[in-house]
Amino acid sequence: MLSQMLQFGFMQDALLAALAVSVLAGVVGYLLVLRAASFAGHALSHIAFAGASAALLAGWPPLPGMIGLPVLAGAAIGAIERPAGRRGGAAADVAIGLLLAASLAVGLLCLHFATGSVSAATSLLFGNILGIDRATLWVLCAVVVAALAGLAWMHRTLLFVILQPDLAEAQGVRVRLVWAGFMMLAGVAVAASAQIVGVLLTFALMVAPPAAAQRLTRHPRTGAAVSVALALAQCWAGLVASYLTDWPVSVWIVGFGVAAFVLAWAVGARLDRR
Repeated sequence: MLSQMLQFGFMQDALLAALAVSVLAGVVGYLLVLRAASFAGHALSHIAFAGASAALLAGWPPLPGMIGLPVLAGAAIGAIERPAGRRGGAAADVAIGLLLAASLAVGLLCLHFATGSVSAATSLLFGNILGIDRATLWVLCAVVVAALAGLAWMHRTLLFVILQPDLAEAQGVRVRLVWAGFMMLAGVAVAASAQIVGVLLTFALMVAPPAAAQRLTRHPRTGAAVSVALALAQCWAGLVASYLTDWPVSVWIVGFGVAAFVLAWAVGARLDRR
């Protein structure tokens, strides 16, 4: 039965899209969780919804708006956000929360005036990985490769900023600039993930695998690799389960992500007791 599934072109495209997105979402999500900045990533998903909705209203494909607005917002969030526990962090969280709510309202308003809003809203909110065509797949892969190249270029400085922000600042590293650059890449990751599970469920793909990985290992590079593996496993398993049951793919992807986190939490708790 699985061999029959692989004969469908749309399923092949979906599997490849899941592979590309899982690599980026797994790495970016792990770094967000490592810095305790998951809420900022959640806000970017709602901003992606506003950008995609505005693009639809303008008669454009949703992907440019879904990428462009979160990238700009990521730069702004990176400039105002503070590391966990630093003074001023609560005010930044309030600002991010207001931005999240406003973005959702703007997105809803744009969809209200856009034609074909019902089907478009469903696809944006909950994803439609099986509807990704070959042209969109290539664009998605190009965006993912570019984002990964940016991460590879800045990863040493970025880890320094995440793990030792005060020391990095004392040594002359422009902490806010580095973090703003990373948040722009996080905006790209959110937009890519939304192609798979939609903006409302992006949080599960970018947080569940990294959080599970963090329970299993404390080494950043190993944790990022485990996060990618878990993200890919839940996406591919979700596609297979959806094919076998005819349930929505996003439901299975999120379900497997939650199950993986619960299992990792149990394993981590057992390891902590040793």
